[in-house]
Amino acid sequence: MRDPRLTEQRNPRSTRIDQLNELEIVDLVNAEDRMVAEAVGEERQAIARALALVEAAFRAGGRLIYVGAGTSGRLGVLDAAEMPPTYGTDPEMVQGIIAGGYAALVRAQEGAEDHREDGAAAIDEKGVDERDFVLGIATSGTTPYVHGALARARELGAKTGFLLCTYPTRELVETHDVVIAPLVGPEVITGSTRMKAGTATKLVLNTLTTGAMVRLGKVYGNLMVDLQVTCQKLQDRGERILMEMLGVERPAATELLESAGGHVKTALVMGRLGVDAKEARRRLDEAGGVIARLVGDGGAGA
Repeated sequence: MRDPRLTEQRNPRSTRIDQLNELEIVDLVNAEDRMVAEAVGEERQAIARALALVEAAFRAGGRLIYVGAGTSGRLGVLDAAEMPPTYGTDPEMVQGIIAGGYAALVRAQEGAEDHREDGAAAIDEKGVDERDFVLGIATSGTTPYVHGALARARELGAKTGFLLCTYPTRELVETHDVVIAPLVGPEVITGSTRMKAGTATKLVLNTLTTGAMVRLGKVYGNLMVDLQVTCQKLQDRGERILMEMLGVERPAATELLESAGGHVKTALVMGRLGVDAKEARRRLDEAGGVIARLVGDGGAGA
């Protein structure tokens, strides 16, 4: 009997891939990859619901916690790790749990995904409560570790979601607050879900965290203004943002950024409103961190 999971089915377009030359292989993989963005777009409503749950968790003082195994787990940990340097968030705000622990990030931990109880234990270790949103990632939809983690999270009162790349069961849809299922189809190499399914996963996770950061006011126009200068690259980026949005030259931008303690958003308010850092931070707090409420539209620049 053919496996009902799309992720385990054989792709009829690649059954002779082992007979292709280099360019033909590249073209075939690229043609399959083009299907991914469209499949993710079909899930736009579900992704938007998940985004609302992420925002609600953050505003309640909760966290977004990803749970996965293998590629799915690595992508969750990656997305979480990129939030602090990109948006200046607390590392606790977005977290990734991977079956087998952090050793599984660099070397496969065979069998780690098979134990529901380990997933539940990982949720307990994180101290999950009703403020959190826990998103399970299992492209096949069947990973025991992920199901065990989500069941425990629901017992603790957390909102839960599931991201998979095959047809969701009715039970799955009825159990969780949101289910996201981009149907990317069978992989070029049967069962190799690090390919199209992995790409779809990254697109969804990027959308969720980026959207949440926008909604929380960490973006002004389309600029990452809530970054904290911690290296030369970010120093340059911060100065360029200030130069563009305030219409100042590099020395003035450097001085403003230094006076703001390296925080671009604070420096922007200081420069636009003519206030010191302490007053800029106070006004930002009053505005819920949304800079546009203080200095107007950021879409058109200075």
